[in-house]
Amino acid sequence: MAEAESKKVIKLVPEYLLKKRKAYQAIKATQAKLALLEKRKVSKGKPLKFKRLEDFLKDSHRKHRDETRIQRNRHRPPAPLPPAKNRLAFAVRIREIKGVSQKVMKVIQMLRLRMIFSGAFVKISKTSVAMMKVVEPYVAWGFPNLKSVRELILKRGQARVGRRRIPLTDNSFIEQHMGKHGIICLEDLIHEIYSVGKGFRAANNFLQPFKLSVARHAARDKAGLLKDLGKPGFRGTDINSIIRQLN
Repeated sequence: MAEAESKKVIKLVPEYLLKKRKAYQAIKATQAKLALLEKRKVSKGKPLKFKRLEDFLKDSHRKHRDETRIQRNRHRPPAPLPPAKNRLAFAVRIREIKGVSQKVMKVIQMLRLRMIFSGAFVKISKTSVAMMKVVEPYVAWGFPNLKSVRELILKRGQARVGRRRIPLTDNSFIEQHMGKHGIICLEDLIHEIYSVGKGFRAANNFLQPFKLSVARHAARDKAGLLKDLGKPGFRGTDINSIIRQLN
């Protein structure tokens, strides 16, 4: 038996096949090295974005137009405050803000409307109405009814804990963070926002800006979408139709 095993011939791999394997391994090693270098290059920072001269001119024109509009508004009498029953407003950003003036950008950040099709509640006051005039070409705003407030908070209400956005689905979570303001459940939060009570500021800061939804076909057809949404600026009670469309 041992003699039979010793007589077995070990098949050798042909030399051409060894060379082929070696060449293949060299190619794979080169590809892996290039992929690693490309990954390191990308991770160093975002690639430079080149802007055409037309883009600079467009941004400059928009900035000049904003500054001229704001300057003219200063010389005009302030807009009258809405009736006392309208104490709550909802603002939605429906236009891009590339190239706007610093004053407009600052108000956009104060309203927490950094993303297009984002919305936030605003307490009606002399200051807030003046802020709306500053961002009038980019933001639609009006007076939401109780149904719109309830649907927004129930469907898209979120709070931030650290870097995470937490959906408002647990009353114990609301009580833990808002109990000191007398808000222990979702219904209390809705009532405090709609009635603009004493704890409105804390409740509104507790809520994150609403990320509203846009249908995929509407996102491709931006002209049609903007036509359906209408012009920015003061919309009164028509803001409820925009909320229905984007919620």
